[in-house]
Formats: sequence, C-alpha cells, structure tokens
Amino acid sequence: MNDQASGLRRIMKKNQIKVIAVTGGKGGVGKTNVSLNMAMAMADQGKRVLVLDADLGLANVDVILGLRVEKNLSHVLSGECDIDDILIEGPRGIFIAPSTSGTRSMVELSPQEHVGLIRAFSNMRTEFDVLIVDTAAGISNMVLSFARASQDVVVVVCDEPTSITDAYALIKLLSREHGVFRFKIVANMVRTMREGQVLFNKLTKVTDRFLDVALELAAIVPYDENLRKAVRKQQLLIEAFPRSPGSLAFKALGTRAMNWPIPAQAGGHLEFFIEQLVAQPQPGKEPANE
Repeated sequence: MNDQASGLRRIMKKNQIKVIAVTGGKGGVGKTNVSLNMAMAMADQGKRVLVLDADLGLANVDVILGLRVEKNLSHVLSGECDIDDILIEGPRGIFIAPSTSGTRSMVELSPQEHVGLIRAFSNMRTEFDVLIVDTAAGISNMVLSFARASQDVVVVVCDEPTSITDAYALIKLLSREHGVFRFKIVANMVRTMREGQVLFNKLTKVTDRFLDVALELAAIVPYDENLRKAVRKQQLLIEAFPRSPGSLAFKALGTRAMNWPIPAQAGGHLEFFIEQLVAQPQPGKEPANE
C-alpha cells in the first residue's frame, strides 16, 4: 500500500487543490444543494471547481442541473474512458464528474474497482482549484472513505431529531475510527438565524460531552421558498434567485470555504486526497491494530 501511495505521489504534479467533502448523516437535509451552490459561489469568484457526485448508486447532480450525461464513473471503472472524458461543464463554469443511479454494483465496489477509481483521479489531466465531493447520505464505507480523504468535512444538518442523531453517529465514526477531528457544520433550511444557532448548539452539546472533536458553524442557510422554484427550473438557487436569503448564505459559505487553510501536513495537493483513499482499509478486511 505504501508503494502504491509513493507511486501516485510521483505521478501527481498538480497545482494546489482544496478538497471538501459535503456529507450528512441522513438523506433529505439538502446536502447536494449545499454542494452545488457552494461550488457556483466559488466559481463566481474565479475558482476552477469540480463537483464529484460520490453518491455512486443514487447519483442526481446531473438531474438537478438538467445536464445530459453520456458517460459516467462506471465507464471509467470499466476502462472505457478516462475521468477527463466524463467531465461535464455545468452552469457558470463548474464541472461535474457524474456517477450512476440505480446501479447496485457501484455501491458495492470491489477492492480492485476502488483502486481503479483512485487511479482515475491520479491520472486526471484537467486542473482545478477546488474539488467538492458530494457524498451519499449515511455511514457506508464509501462515505467514510471520501470524508476521511478530504481536507475539510462539511456536515449538513437540519432541524429534525434524526438529522442530529445521524450527524452525531457520522462524526463519532469519523473521529474514533478514522482520525477526523475537525468538522464544519451547515445548519440548513432553518427558519431563523437563532434556530440555526440552537441547532448547532444541540450538536455541540452532545459532541463536547462524548467526543474529542472540534465543530465550527460554517453557515446558517435559511429556508427559502425560491429553492423549490429553482429546482423545478433545474437551476441552482444562486443562479435563479441571486438575491434571495438562501443565495446570500450560500455565497457567504463559498467565500468562507475558499479561506479555509489547507492543512500543512496534507501538502495541499490532490495527491493527499488520493493517498488518503489508498490508505483506506479495503472492503472485507479489518484494519490493522495500532
């Protein structure tokens, strides 16, 4: 495994790239809308942004944006094409790496396929400033792998009891079993700023008591009636309604995210993301005892 990582290090000669995983303990919290609107906010400020649709079995980024997909990650894994060949340019210059929907085999990747996905990134020719990984919901091995491999982990929560409990479970697993101790929290679809702060306080109250982690309130995104209208138009909120309350919150999140420091120990390169994925325990294998 170390030989593979060192080989990838020699291959990778990329510019610095910020890698952000956007995740959540449960579905329906608005994770994909957070990913895409944050991506567009960054693109509007001149950044080259790639969104990886990492919900490998229930992908929907292309549907949300109304994009036509001819090839996706499954074609990369089968060797039919390179990852550069599947990239689709979306609105305002953001790029999408699409996955598949309704394909069980993509959810249950073999160790060889997992390594194939990693190698696809190592050979990517197109350069970006930011890679946003829109993970699946829940605590599957793939979600944990992508979150652990990223430099920043954004956990999206909303004001539902199951959202808080599932977010806590995700944070607990990442901290205790994968060495992730810093998390950015987005309180999404809240009625007031105070409600967002209370939501964050609920989560920190339980993590402070039971876990050794640091949470940062990255954004409070208000419930916005215009979001439903934008979805029907297959547009992003900040594209369709740039002055709406939700859009302003997403723009502020994008600006803040661009200023998150790249950890010095990570080297700040895409090779860090790849090597961290390489370091994951393979499916069906227990991690070595430390």
